[in-house]
Amino acid sequence: MEILGALLAGAFIGSVLGYVGAGGAMLSVPILIYLFDFSPHQATTAALAVVFLAALSGAIPKMRSKEILYREALIIWSIGLITNLGFSSIADTFSDAFITTGFAAVLILAGASMLRPPFANAQTRMPARTLLLISLLIGSMTGIFGIGGGFLVIPVLVLFFGTPQKIAAGTSLLIISLNSLTALLGHHALWDQVQWHIPSIMAISAVIVASASSHYGSSTSPTALRKAFAYLLFTIALFTIAQTWIF
Repeated sequence: MEILGALLAGAFIGSVLGYVGAGGAMLSVPILIYLFDFSPHQATTAALAVVFLAALSGAIPKMRSKEILYREALIIWSIGLITNLGFSSIADTFSDAFITTGFAAVLILAGASMLRPPFANAQTRMPARTLLLISLLIGSMTGIFGIGGGFLVIPVLVLFFGTPQKIAAGTSLLIISLNSLTALLGHHALWDQVQWHIPSIMAISAVIVASASSHYGSSTSPTALRKAFAYLLFTIALFTIAQTWIF
């Protein structure tokens, strides 16, 4: 049953990453905590490995269809390196309550961002300082909470670089994979605390499903999926807060 649960969880994570272009770690972390009894530190570390592999597999079909902007991906990733590596190196010093509460806050922010209407004016540009701050924020979230930051990456690409939505989703997958790998290396002090068999099974399932869903995602309208995913994130956030402070 544990193996079956890991396979189903990985398939769910992979499908969300492939279709939406974000959200893998926002599902991986609570799944590992509440279904497989991982501690928050273990879950955030293991989620980085799962999401790195799943996001990379989802990015490969986008590479083949030329739906990734490599220069923009490297700019956002490299700016965020400062906070990503910085917070990754001290992630083991944060309390469990801090991690779960902060994670819930990020879920609410992510859900709200996904309920926004599509950006109508692709010619709008963010100021450079806004790009800098958001990239540093993405790096911080990846380093502390194991979240790739795709829900922020996509609007940054659309608003700052004038990127079409489907190309933004593909580029987001590459950024998520780079951020997750960077933070995973920064979490090396926690590697020996993780029982890797469950994350490994999840990763295999997520890789297969992310690759398939990413290939077909361009022909699927993301609006309903994003709305449903947003409400799922709100539910997980409320459950996480309740588990942390009430139960």
